[in-house]
Amino acid sequence: MSKQAIKLSHKAAERIKQIMSKAEKFAIGVRVGVKSGGCAGMSYIMEYAKEMKPNEEVIEDKGVKVFIDPKAIMYLLGTEMDYKQEKFSSQFVFKNPNETERCGCGESFKI
Repeated sequence: MSKQAIKLSHKAAERIKQIMSKAEKFAIGVRVGVKSGGCAGMSYIMEYAKEMKPNEEVIEDKGVKVFIDPKAIMYLLGTEMDYKQEKFSSQFVFKNPNETERCGCGESFKI
């Protein structure tokens, strides 16, 4: 068995559970991917997964299912997904060892 592409922190898993409890019945988990854009070149995307797509990696960890877009796996290997809650904002945070650069606003990265 190969190492999973990303690891989930307990906070990230708890937040995904909360999101899924409010999701419509069609959602079977969350999907994580990357897209071109942002000041550093790439940004993370998350959406509800309605079904498993061909060649997706599925991570079942801490009671949640996370689907990894096959085009994103090479960018996400070794990443830890965390959830950070502050006084005025809350967000998922990706600690990605493959990043070589991150923009000042934290929204995009470069590999």
